Amino acid sequence: MPLPRFTAPLRRVLCVVAHPDDMEYGTSAVVHHWTAAGVEVAYLLLTSGEAGMQRPPEEVGPLRAAEQRTACERVGVTDLRILDHPDGVLQYGLDLRRDIARRIREFRPDAVVTANFEVEAYGGYNQADHRAAGLATIDAIRDADNTWVFPELAQDGLDKWGTAWLLVAGHPEPTHVVQVDAADVAAGVASLEAHQAYLSDLPTHPDPAEFIPEILRGGGAAGGVEHALPLRITRMGGLAAE
Repeated sequence: MPLPRFTAPLRRVLCVVAHPDDMEYGTSAVVHHWTAAGVEVAYLLLTSGEAGMQRPPEEVGPLRAAEQRTACERVGVTDLRILDHPDGVLQYGLDLRRDIARRIREFRPDAVVTANFEVEAYGGYNQADHRAAGLATIDAIRDADNTWVFPELAQDGLDKWGTAWLLVAGHPEPTHVVQVDAADVAAGVASLEAHQAYLSDLPTHPDPAEFIPEILRGGGAAGGVEHALPLRITRMGGLAAE
């Protein structure tokens, strides 16, 4: 039986991931689908990915940030924030939760998107930063909706906010799909191609023009449509989307 399509009304979506390029493995096609429909989408990257290339980190961080800005432009995202948590050793903890909760209260999204944070993922073991980012994001959604957690945020004028939906891309047990069209697929390819210097450091990386449509065709098959992205979607209890 095909997975159902996720069709809840969305006004604002916040995407929280560990690194530049984490959104570009199919999820950015859905972002283009949303922005083309008038949904406001913002990206929050927890690191600049400075440990991800065979160059000095002080060179890599700004380079990858620039490539991420281009990737965002290609899917209609103008709101990109990159935090300065250290790449490769991202630590789950109160500082990370507070930073994500702060951005949730600022942006007030209906949905938060993050990437798969299971220990086993993508045919092997998931990268440590991905695991820390996902767990912190779940807790930060709850933190943002609790007046008495991080009260300093309220003192800064940021009232609590209840996000309605958590969407996890790349999860091995998706619950829904978001259907995308040919323009969204093309934008998803272009967004990954924006990471030119990063991909050049990965000589065995598949061609985005082949790889991304393949991912989205597989998602489409799961949903009984031509192209789609499978997602694990959880109602978080907020009233934002009602």
